[in-house]
Amino acid sequence: MLGAEALIRWQHPEKGLLPPAVFLPTIADHPLAIAVGEWMIDAALEQIGRWNALGLSIPVSVNVGARHLQQANFVERLRALLAKHPSVRPCELDLEVQETSALKGLPRVAQLIDACREIGVSFSLDDFGSGYSSLTYLKRLSVSQIKIDQSFVRNMFDDPGKLAILDAVLGLATAFGRLVIANGMETVPHGEMLLRLGCEHAQGYGIAPPMPADELARWSLAWRPDPAWARLPAVLSRDDLLEQLQTLLQQRRQ
Repeated sequence: MLGAEALIRWQHPEKGLLPPAVFLPTIADHPLAIAVGEWMIDAALEQIGRWNALGLSIPVSVNVGARHLQQANFVERLRALLAKHPSVRPCELDLEVQETSALKGLPRVAQLIDACREIGVSFSLDDFGSGYSSLTYLKRLSVSQIKIDQSFVRNMFDDPGKLAILDAVLGLATAFGRLVIANGMETVPHGEMLLRLGCEHAQGYGIAPPMPADELARWSLAWRPDPAWARLPAVLSRDDLLEQLQTLLQQRRQ
């Protein structure tokens, strides 16, 4: 296990447990988005400290919204939050910025990422492929990881175009020396295809569903990769990939 991603939930008094997509867009342009973003980073650092006390090193990725990231004192506030948790190493925190958010203020975002890297905090580019996937900004943003948008991964067997894009994005990220994580790895066959494409890192229900933080430590000690992933042939060649695409096209026509 490389780490975990912190995903906020709202225990609504009437509607029950709500996922972030239901309520975060409502506050995206409100000052409350900044308060929630800081709370998430603080809560993640607190949880990392608890895992460290158990002898577990589990880095945590936290999504950072565009409004939060654009604050003039973002780096200073991040320093203050890290100072509250002296037992947590900055390298155990990873901040995720969506590709579309990064495009809105590329020079500023690039400076922020560089400043955070000096502290020891890494950045990931999330939902890669959902925006423009520009070579220029991929070169300018010193992110450690690229997370491929889950729509390309989840639908790779239903749409040959998604599989082709997935392969292209993997090649692009590898060329720039970035660690690639595939979002949306839902099943064992998804994992098999990702491995054959040369992608060894993924997240999704094919590994585990979201769970409360206090359950993750026990799960991480017991989890093992699916045996099918260890019995794979070599990485797909270009000819193999074309054959896979042709097979998918034929299946869709039938």
